[in-house]
Amino acid sequence: MAAPEDIWLRDVYEQHHRALHVHCYHLAGNVADADDLVQETYLRAWRSRDSFEGRSSVRTWLHRIATNVFLDHRKAAAARTAPAGDLFEWNTQLGPYPDALLDEDPLTGRAADELVELALIAALQHLPPRQRAAFVLRDIHGWTPTEIARLLGAAVPAANSLVQRARQTVRRHVPADPGHWRRPRLTAQDVRILHRYATATDVATLRELLAEDVRLTMPPDPPVLGIDATAEFLARPLDWRTVTSAANGRPAMVCYLRRPGMDRHEALVVDVLRIADGLIVEINAFVGAHHVAAFNLPPSLT
Repeated sequence: MAAPEDIWLRDVYEQHHRALHVHCYHLAGNVADADDLVQETYLRAWRSRDSFEGRSSVRTWLHRIATNVFLDHRKAAAARTAPAGDLFEWNTQLGPYPDALLDEDPLTGRAADELVELALIAALQHLPPRQRAAFVLRDIHGWTPTEIARLLGAAVPAANSLVQRARQTVRRHVPADPGHWRRPRLTAQDVRILHRYATATDVATLRELLAEDVRLTMPPDPPVLGIDATAEFLARPLDWRTVTSAANGRPAMVCYLRRPGMDRHEALVVDVLRIADGLIVEINAFVGAHHVAAFNLPPSLT
């Protein structure tokens, strides 16, 4: 028979998993790494469950553990230089967040309205780990400078400095108004364009969907720029199977490719579209079966 504290932690997991997973996605930038952070967070929470004294909310307690897990992982990683340029064009670690994971908050029963706009997630990856943690805790979760300083083992002025420097970097990459950081709302027009995009196979049809200055990113390969090059690239005669979806508030298409000589279509890429004025202005292609797995889809199709 499970001990009461074990039952309590299981209930905590069910209630707070979604919010904690989004927090870890903010820190990690992709679902696979967020999964690992959440798993380690609950392992640490289980080990220290007897020490929780209720001085803070359970959610705060879990976010504190998760942030420390993230910082510990970054300490253990090899030193790296700060990223530069447009991450969508070269960063293979960035990944989409399926809207299905945000459909309902178990604590409120309402659809979640999280800060998962892709531009914001990319901007966060420009921050060193401690700045990223400080920014997410302060500007997304509303922690006080004192709480952040305590978690980071820093003085309050130092914690405030981390937040200020992080804000300067983030706002170079995303709109200054935090109201624009939330995930967009998928419209009926978005869905119609997505379905047309999913079935388009020829250059002429694709051109009807694309803006003149459309950009397609697909790291580690270089981006494809402009309507002519993008339509030609997308119309290549390859054997695709696709599943329409949504990610980060945008229309998305999960793509499976059957290569010559293979019997099955293998998970390959998730396309996330940005649509403006009825045309696709950007396609962010996230290459790798792990991105497909984040949508709870199989690794291959017949």
